[in-house]
Amino acid sequence: MRILVVGGGGREHAIIKALKKCRDCGEIFCAPGNGGIAKDATLVDIGAKDIEKIRDFAVENKIDFCVVAPDDPLVMGAVDLLNEAGIRTFGPDKKAAIIEGSKAFSKDLMKKYGIPTAAYETFDNVDKALEYVKTCSIPVVVKADGLALGKGVLICETRDEAVSAVKTIMEDKAFGKSGDKVVIEEFLTGPEVSVLSFTDGNVVVPMVSSMDHKRALDGDKGLNTGGMGTIAPNPYYTEEVAEECMEKIFLPTIRAMKAEGRTFRGCLYFGLMITPDGPKVIEYNCRFGDPETQVVLPLLESDLLDIMLKTYEGTLSPEDVKFSDGCACCVVMASEGYPVSYEKGFPITMPEDRNIYVAGAKLEDGVLKTSGGRVLGVTETAPTLREAIDKAYETVSHVSFANAYYRKDIGKRALEAEK
Repeated sequence: MRILVVGGGGREHAIIKALKKCRDCGEIFCAPGNGGIAKDATLVDIGAKDIEKIRDFAVENKIDFCVVAPDDPLVMGAVDLLNEAGIRTFGPDKKAAIIEGSKAFSKDLMKKYGIPTAAYETFDNVDKALEYVKTCSIPVVVKADGLALGKGVLICETRDEAVSAVKTIMEDKAFGKSGDKVVIEEFLTGPEVSVLSFTDGNVVVPMVSSMDHKRALDGDKGLNTGGMGTIAPNPYYTEEVAEECMEKIFLPTIRAMKAEGRTFRGCLYFGLMITPDGPKVIEYNCRFGDPETQVVLPLLESDLLDIMLKTYEGTLSPEDVKFSDGCACCVVMASEGYPVSYEKGFPITMPEDRNIYVAGAKLEDGVLKTSGGRVLGVTETAPTLREAIDKAYETVSHVSFANAYYRKDIGKRALEAEK
């Protein structure tokens, strides 16, 4: 089968590497891809948000199956266009992708169907939002309603920070139109868990759980980023928690979307917090998480293409999805200064025989050079988490580029939890 993967980061590289192992996988194209993905797929010079051009390319090049990975094209309706053109596609349509496209929608959905989440208020008027944060309980979480590259969530420890957050989002438009509306919600406490799931709209099959590390600096300090590393499985996600999540969150969400006429097919990401009152939803994503995908897919033993096809066809069953009992660790190597400002254009040296996913790099005269904030995701698997972490950092020691930065404590909290 001729396959097109839409996107150009480490998540897409992980998906492509997993697809290459599949029985029916033929040539893989990636739009737009990056310099590192070029070793595993034929790059197509079309941006992920140019959805009409993506559709035209798929038709003209007789693509058999398409995987739309990033949030923007999904929310814009890329799957609708591709399906209308007769291209089988993995991912939710526009009506279903709103579960990530609008936080206000997802919060209202959870309230309507009794799915556990943080208490919240929604505002489209800046003065009313400012009035609210001057009296609400602190700490509080202020979220831009729309897509914001994973950076539109501001945790405010003080009232002044909450006021500043509202102004940053709604007045300064730090996230553009995504900040026309804000969701202000209670601050939950407890360990966070990421659970990606395959769903065909009726059946939901959770993948192995993972733990992301969002903060830029060691000790979970510094600014929020798109993710500085992750491990799988998450030790806080016990069998008891998993059963509760399936009963109270996963199945109710799928059924709620179907009841709303927004049947969700594809990968639904559940961002959870295990609070003293039980698991609650922090956020939904309508696609594979990044960098969670980089630890989840290396542990997948089943045929990814077969799973994706069954998800599209509506014939998915839990028996189709099997993960190993091992563990994985991904250390993100970023450019110094990320997520604010950073230099790029530095040559990258890395071993060819290690499992490294390329996120922000381009090819110039045959030389791979840095071109983004998050540059590489170094992933290793092993029978135990301790071994996976040690292997990942050992591989990191063989990678070099100027201004490289990475956290030294990926997986530390998980190891402490295992004790």
